[in-house]
Amino acid sequence: MRGKLLALTCATVLAAPLAFAQNAPGPEKTFASASDIQGLIAKAKADRKGNAPNTIEPILTLAPYRAQLEYRTAVAPAALHEKDAEMMFVLEGAGIINVGGKLVNEKRTNAANRGGDSIEGGTPHNVVKGDVIIIPQDTPHQVTPTGGAPIVLMTMHVPRPPVANWP
Repeated sequence: MRGKLLALTCATVLAAPLAFAQNAPGPEKTFASASDIQGLIAKAKADRKGNAPNTIEPILTLAPYRAQLEYRTAVAPAALHEKDAEMMFVLEGAGIINVGGKLVNEKRTNAANRGGDSIEGGTPHNVVKGDVIIIPQDTPHQVTPTGGAPIVLMTMHVPRPPVANWP
């Protein structure tokens, strides 16, 4: 009996760190190489479900910031982030990013975001590989791939409001 109790105790002590590690938040990731990005693009392409307009893969995290890869094959619903500005950098492909205007058939998607079927009005920006755009908080935006191929973006959400005394 004592042997079984000792064995059970040892097994519990040895397994506890493994169980904790599985439930603990992952480490912050602050660097991604070009080959990491190419791997994420391949993963997003492979993981795309049916006719889903986009697939998202995490790239970097440094709380409260996150950069993610967005692989977009079709027009996705329009979005508006109430607490974040969003920077988009075009990694591959081409498209139109419509910014501003008014959400059509607006609906709340979560506590900090609203969405819509499309945007009425706004300013269309034709974008290609290497272009970058910042979308202010509370601003509708929608991405439309063009050119017959997906558009691949790196997006970064930046919590707002701005820092006091910013130049």
